[in-house]
Amino acid sequence: MSAHTETAGHGAHGHGHDDHGHDDGPVSHSTFKGYMTGFVLAVILTAIPFWLVMAKVFDKPNTTALVILAFAVVQIVVHMVYFLHMDAKSEGGWNMLALIFTLVLVVITLAGSLWVMYHMNTNMMPHSMHDMKNMP
Repeated sequence: MSAHTETAGHGAHGHGHDDHGHDDGPVSHSTFKGYMTGFVLAVILTAIPFWLVMAKVFDKPNTTALVILAFAVVQIVVHMVYFLHMDAKSEGGWNMLALIFTLVLVVITLAGSLWVMYHMNTNMMPHSMHDMKNMP
């Protein structure tokens, strides 16, 4: 029996590999053009926040931080689509479900950590210099 013999576990196409729901469709990001598009977008999405900070475009640091955070989210999506080839159809939707689950866990962890640190700071730090001098 040769290595090229089609078996039951070799997918519907009989090419010797499993078809895990990878649909290249009309727009394939696995091409040089797709990778270069992702690279250029990633560079732009890095350069703009760098410029925002270096040129001090916004008066308030909080505004700058929020804008940079928005650019970071967009860059994450660019990396997922162009480099990790993730979309709603890849792996039969399981990739997207795993991503959503991960995001929920990250949000819960970050929100809980910030909440705990805020309350620890509020409840444990001395409120005045007089209280600070009387500490053991």
